[in-house]
Amino acid sequence: MPPTDNSLSPIAPLRLPVFRMLWSTWLVANLCMWMNDVAAAWMMTSLTTTPIWVALVQTASTLPVFLLGLPSGALADNLDRKRYYLVTQLWVAVVATILSGFVFFGVISPALLLALVFLNGIGLAMRWPVFSAIVPELVPREQLPAALALNGVSMNASRIIGPLVAGALIAGAGSAWVFLLNAVLSLAAAALIARWHREHKPNPLGRERLSTAMRVGWQYVSQSYLLKGVLLRIWIFFFHSTALLALLALLARGMQGGGAGTFTLLLASMGAGAIVSTAFLPRLRRHYARDALVLRGAILQAVAMAVMAMTDRVWVAVPAMFFGGAAWITTANTLSVSIQMGLPDWVRARGMSIYQMAIMGASASGAALWGQIATWTSLPISLGIAAVSGWLAMAAANRWMPDSGQEDDLTPKRVITAPVIESPPKQGHIMLTIEYLIEPARAREFRELMFNESRRSRLRQGALSWELLHDINEPGRFVEVIVDESWTDHLRRFDRATASDVALRDRRLAFHIGLEPPKVTRSLMETTVRGA
Repeated sequence: MPPTDNSLSPIAPLRLPVFRMLWSTWLVANLCMWMNDVAAAWMMTSLTTTPIWVALVQTASTLPVFLLGLPSGALADNLDRKRYYLVTQLWVAVVATILSGFVFFGVISPALLLALVFLNGIGLAMRWPVFSAIVPELVPREQLPAALALNGVSMNASRIIGPLVAGALIAGAGSAWVFLLNAVLSLAAAALIARWHREHKPNPLGRERLSTAMRVGWQYVSQSYLLKGVLLRIWIFFFHSTALLALLALLARGMQGGGAGTFTLLLASMGAGAIVSTAFLPRLRRHYARDALVLRGAILQAVAMAVMAMTDRVWVAVPAMFFGGAAWITTANTLSVSIQMGLPDWVRARGMSIYQMAIMGASASGAALWGQIATWTSLPISLGIAAVSGWLAMAAANRWMPDSGQEDDLTPKRVITAPVIESPPKQGHIMLTIEYLIEPARAREFRELMFNESRRSRLRQGALSWELLHDINEPGRFVEVIVDESWTDHLRRFDRATASDVALRDRRLAFHIGLEPPKVTRSLMETTVRGA
């Protein structure tokens, strides 16, 4: 049955009770994040006025996601996602409690503040991949863009509410109360997660080793043209746009009558722009291709940054931040939908963790760079360079790595029965060989299919290596060689096949001219023992 207009409305996912409940926890989590970032950034400006120290607050907050995102994603793909999500909220609550205690007792310093912000960032590194993997299992596929947009609304509603609450508490009671409130809200979110009734279905083959799971996740992304294109664009956008957020506290102080209230107002304006723009996202996606929409978002972001670089008037800065927020959600949502559609469920958390690593790595390195440039020159020059280079870099990405416009069918398909043997080997690599007989006149066409598509498919499924051998004595004989890390990992590849993989298999077999199907051989790769 085709989706109805009602099912595709921007708020359709909120009609689902489980999504609504977990979306509420995401709202609370983002509220705590923004309150923490605002309080930490403002506290740093009271401890020092050196731009690089202020910018490093953004770096300390985002760097853990870059460093720990992939291990976190690997764990989220292997562990009970409910329990893992619950642990992340408890981690954030503990760190917020410790931070508030240091501030209450007046023993905080720039270095200690950065260290505690970094610890809080570890909680973010654990939380984002698992929540990103949870969302697609809560809503139908056609509602996924709306669900991701609502996550953006959550992020940006918290960007408005969080700074307002943090600003009021800072002005009325002090930053320590902001951190304490974060701890209380994080515990409340944990209580909501605990109410979620989710049945965890362990993989019959057991959990993957962490190192193997990380390798496979990285391989999947690195062998996908679509996903690499998304990562390139998200890196470019956040590397440049983070200059505005990283330096916003100093920009607010430098405005006429600027202070904590101005800083809060500018952040709230950015959040408001993002929230309002979500109503227009479905229409924009219908009218523009992905690359065109992302480029327009980058241009709008560059204009907003240029205006902020040139003005010291709040009434000019507020609309600039509003449109900057619209550019942010448009670009981030477009790319987030693209990468979610390009990931099967078995590797979703790892793929989304790499996506978050790109965002946070770009934000962390960008904040440090633009903060250092501002230290060497000035705030307007740093923002101006970031604005122009961000627009040019995105235009170059669209030209040299355009979106193909094709989506793989990632519906799970298991058309081949996994092999069963009496005594499965407990260690050693497994080498799989498949022998094809091809018309010599079609050899070049077969090679192109194997190297351009089959190789990528095998490696995305987790193979350690792939080769294609050509018999020099028999021009029509080719042997595909695939090496898996272990017998268990070899079996996992049968569970990971998708409709696109099956279609590719049919295309390979169409080249085979032998009377019998291609010969398949499995061998245990044993290492020679000295003295044997």
